Amino acid sequence: MKKPNITRCSFLLVFALLFSAAAFGQDEKPKSPPATATGEINGANITINYHAPSVKGRVIWGDLVPFGEVWRAGANDATTFETDKDIKIEGETLPAGKYSFFIIAGETESVFIFNSVAKQWGAYDYDESKDVLRVTVPSQESSTMEEQLVYEVVDDGFEVRWEYGKGKAHIE
Repeated sequence: MKKPNITRCSFLLVFALLFSAAAFGQDEKPKSPPATATGEINGANITINYHAPSVKGRVIWGDLVPFGEVWRAGANDATTFETDKDIKIEGETLPAGKYSFFIIAGETESVFIFNSVAKQWGAYDYDESKDVLRVTVPSQESSTMEEQLVYEVVDDGFEVRWEYGKGKAHIE
């Protein structure tokens, strides 16, 4: 009777474990899945791409997202905001283009920031000198809990909602 080749058996075992781990990992949903909000306002096509983290029992506003600090407005890559035409946000002009989008959250009002460096990871390399537009919007409370961060393009602007917080920018 022939003895089994230990090297060959070890290789097959390792290969089988790697294959099963890869297959198992494919079923797992990302913690902050990518999402897109789109819509048309006054003939301008708006696209917001972001990664949507979940509350998971945490306090979001003022804790996970500290007040008074630049936040990437999502998870992973910075959120991007794109318009194919010049638009006015809160009465201020934003030229057609693709921007990274940041928020400085506050208890009563928040600052929405459109930055010319569209592709960046989080807010780690955020450079205020590259801001194209900053607008101030009221910070609002919602009676509806949003477990996962959501952006929505609505008839007269766009909203960001998460936990019990909400901010809306008007677009003309």
